[in-house]
Amino acid sequence: MLNPKSLIVGLATIAVAGFFTLTAQDKKPKEAPKDWPQKKAERFAGKPSADEKSKIEAALPEKATKEAKAERRVLMIDRCEGFIHGSIPYGNHAMIEMGNKSGAFKVDLVEDYSGFTAENLKQYDGILFNNTTNLIPNEAQQAAILDFVKSGKGIVGLHAAGDNFKKWEAGIAMIGGVFNGHPWGGGGEWAFKLDDPEHPLNAAFKKEGFWHSNEIYWYKPENFQGRDRLRVLLSLDMTKKKNQQAIKPKDLEKAGGPVEKVDVPVSWIQELGEGRVFYTNLGHREDTFWNSAVLLHISDGIQYALGDLEADATPSAKAGEKDAILAPEGAE
Repeated sequence: MLNPKSLIVGLATIAVAGFFTLTAQDKKPKEAPKDWPQKKAERFAGKPSADEKSKIEAALPEKATKEAKAERRVLMIDRCEGFIHGSIPYGNHAMIEMGNKSGAFKVDLVEDYSGFTAENLKQYDGILFNNTTNLIPNEAQQAAILDFVKSGKGIVGLHAAGDNFKKWEAGIAMIGGVFNGHPWGGGGEWAFKLDDPEHPLNAAFKKEGFWHSNEIYWYKPENFQGRDRLRVLLSLDMTKKKNQQAIKPKDLEKAGGPVEKVDVPVSWIQELGEGRVFYTNLGHREDTFWNSAVLLHISDGIQYALGDLEADATPSAKAGEKDAILAPEGAE
């Protein structure tokens, strides 16, 4: 038979031991938050592989559409304060090698905000945001970026560059909009139309709409710049049932009308002061960066932003109705 006193003493001993164990655990130093270079090193180790690099390099344009008017340098940032896309290292490799192969520009990759000063930006012709999310430049850096583009330089944004600057309205307007969901997920194949088939930045698509796997955003209506300010080049072909069916009942309010009439711009350009902006929502998936048509579209967009490829940026609403080319039937 158990002795009640022994039982009480034993339980007390266990409780005290547990207390000291918990206290010791509580006193363990907390692991310091990882900075972006650490996150990158862990997340992207070994990516892209040698085989994937070969695919990217084989798909790059053989030469630039236009010869550069001068030596061009692009400051590319891949930093994420929010969601991290696995395609980032593929985009980095593609952009660096695109410039090297074409001779149209050189890319310097940075991981923090320190390069966004008026003095440092004097040596660059463009800033490229590769899948960056939730960037938070301070006020001086914001001013330096805006002064840079308005003075006649270029801004380029790939995919998640449209998920940035949540508290910087001028930064959202500079890109053209900010993320408001993505009914069209990265695992699906979606239909795209050429809104402006004759536009030089759409030459890569050879006057043909197409199907492509990518995650496609729509944008918050309160600050999306829209066709009154943007020259829309590509958008989702919402005549296709598959694109319509991606909008779930819970998202119908965001649609703001019949799903077949929803306007979902994908690539656009705009002028900002004396400068130029090119943005495309393409770039969510790794294989985007060995799609030769998309790479040429991006290359031409970069050359436009740098001022080497002339293109009409009159906002779509003012440019007049264009005969859009829809995606082909049968891919649904």
